[in-house]
Amino acid sequence: MPAASSLRPFAATGGDQGQAPVPEPGPLNPCASTEYSFHGKQKIDAGIHDDPVAHRCVAPPQMSAGTNLRLLATTDLHMHLTGHDYLADQADPARGLTRIATRIAEARAEAARAGAPVLLLDNGDALQGTPLDEIDEPGRPHPLMRALGYLRYDAAGLGNHDFYRGLAVLDRILADAPCPVLCSNLRLNDDAPGGSIRSCAVLDRDLPLNGRPTPLRIGLLSFLPPQTLQWEAHQLEGRVEIDGIAASARAWLPRMRDEGCDLVIALAHTGLAGAGGRPDGENAALALAELGGFDAIIAGHTHQRLPGPDHDGLPGVDAETGQVHGTPMVMPGFNGSDLGVIDLSLHRAGNRWQVAGSRCALRPAAGRPEDPGLLTLLGADHGATRARLRQHVGHSDTDLHSYFTFLAPDPALALVAAAQAAALRPCLEGTPLAGLPLVSVASPGRCGGRSGPGNYTDIPAGSLTRRHLNQLQIYPNQLCAVELNGAQLVDWLEMSASHFNRIEPGSTGSRLRNPSLNGTGFDVLHGLTCVIDLSAPARFAPDGSPRDHGHGRVTGIACNGRPVRPDDRFVVALNSFRANGGGNVRALCDSPRIRLPHLGIREALASYVSRDLPRDPIENGPPPWRFAPMPGTSVLARTGPGATAHMGDLDGRGVEITGQDTDGFLLLSVPL
Repeated sequence: MPAASSLRPFAATGGDQGQAPVPEPGPLNPCASTEYSFHGKQKIDAGIHDDPVAHRCVAPPQMSAGTNLRLLATTDLHMHLTGHDYLADQADPARGLTRIATRIAEARAEAARAGAPVLLLDNGDALQGTPLDEIDEPGRPHPLMRALGYLRYDAAGLGNHDFYRGLAVLDRILADAPCPVLCSNLRLNDDAPGGSIRSCAVLDRDLPLNGRPTPLRIGLLSFLPPQTLQWEAHQLEGRVEIDGIAASARAWLPRMRDEGCDLVIALAHTGLAGAGGRPDGENAALALAELGGFDAIIAGHTHQRLPGPDHDGLPGVDAETGQVHGTPMVMPGFNGSDLGVIDLSLHRAGNRWQVAGSRCALRPAAGRPEDPGLLTLLGADHGATRARLRQHVGHSDTDLHSYFTFLAPDPALALVAAAQAAALRPCLEGTPLAGLPLVSVASPGRCGGRSGPGNYTDIPAGSLTRRHLNQLQIYPNQLCAVELNGAQLVDWLEMSASHFNRIEPGSTGSRLRNPSLNGTGFDVLHGLTCVIDLSAPARFAPDGSPRDHGHGRVTGIACNGRPVRPDDRFVVALNSFRANGGGNVRALCDSPRIRLPHLGIREALASYVSRDLPRDPIENGPPPWRFAPMPGTSVLARTGPGATAHMGDLDGRGVEITGQDTDGFLLLSVPL
């Protein structure tokens, strides 16, 4: 397989302006002897670019033909294979692949009655999520691969989170895939594992024409954000290259048509939000639709829904019908919340099939029964996961919860920050960095948001189990450290403070936060103290870009009681996602990385709560932040209903419960 850097530049259509041209895909070699069926697969020897396409997936003979094609899609499953919330250890009636499976069976039965073939597709980020992913025994197919086989998926794309354990582990998992697994804008270097990843696929079906079956050829492409290379740099750097989504699609589309594809479908692990028109944009689904070459697009990554109100008012998007620049598109939520359905009405034009009309819909999992066969298939994994999560690891003297993480200092975050600091300090001993002040950064994981009013950490004082550690650190990130100066820390604090709305002095009832912002980006810098003035405008936009004004809202920044000066130096403990650029923290750009041994933050937490690591002063340090007083002003804050049991934590602040909103969140009136 040629090295990525040696691939010939694609000159015919060119790259996007401001971006290096995307290498031309290799020659398409239709491997007619290679076949995937619904019930098994033959090994494909081709690598990602030495034979980039073209294995074919042949429909089973029992599939009758019609002039309609139904596409069923899932995205961002994050290992929610069962309808169980492992972190709360209770049933989750709103999501899970076992509930989606019931929707799949219903949709297939409808298509069978109409004589329409069906494709079932997954759009990436199926791995990394629930602790079920940790029940992965070498020599036995991964639970996800067995689930995809049971449900007879036709193809799956890859998302950024699927690479979190590195290429070698991913390749081992995908070796048991019951369907093609695709990534069209990923290119492997010579020595990188990943032969189980395909660039694209061609699927053959039959539709009736004048009473005779007529071949329908469907091309599948798959794209993920090029920022994946940055977010997972510790796993991917020097091993792969990832092209811009729109530029890669522009290079692939004519090749798929040359291969005789009547239809081309994009599995696009990218959203509709943000800078969709940028050549290297993270969320480029709008740009894909604008290309005009796709007959349908499955979008994802942002955990939003389409059709639906999440994208009301977005130019080029009909949020009610799912048409984006005239292209049918679905975005089926996350964590097994929805099944996406696209029905394509086809007609014959000359010697090929074309789309005459389409209909997009989402079918929610909420309230649907779980598929008994899939439950049985995953039963042993489910039981082993719950048993592992019940293992005792330590003790906490206080309740740990995230209900007030945007209102007051959060002891759960302080515990994570202290564990990071305690694990880092021994690595600094005997180095020039040992004498520098240490700051440890932690951000909330379970803090409501799109996952709903039950998505909060709530750990009673007493025994701590592995389940509790997963609540405190929901992502399997690694411990990292960087060296920053005082000016950079000020910028970071300003970025974090941008998660709050600007509040007019003397007003009442304004929302404290914009609920569309991801709360996991609210970084708390333990080891510092500061004041956040909500009457001032935010210095940074959510994407990390500076606002036009030069103002800030963070004042009184100090370390150990001493004001922080711009040229002061600090060592900062943080997680690998943030260190690799996740969250768009401008202060971290080009910051010197401190070399550390490989250590997961959950492992550091386990060592800390078990007392294998010494107590760190950060845990009981002064509150890292507070709001500047605004007499006569109050704001409205949302939290989970479970907060009612912890209202005593806010005694003396005049906080009152005002009811619940339509989404089930508890509403608090908070004086400033």
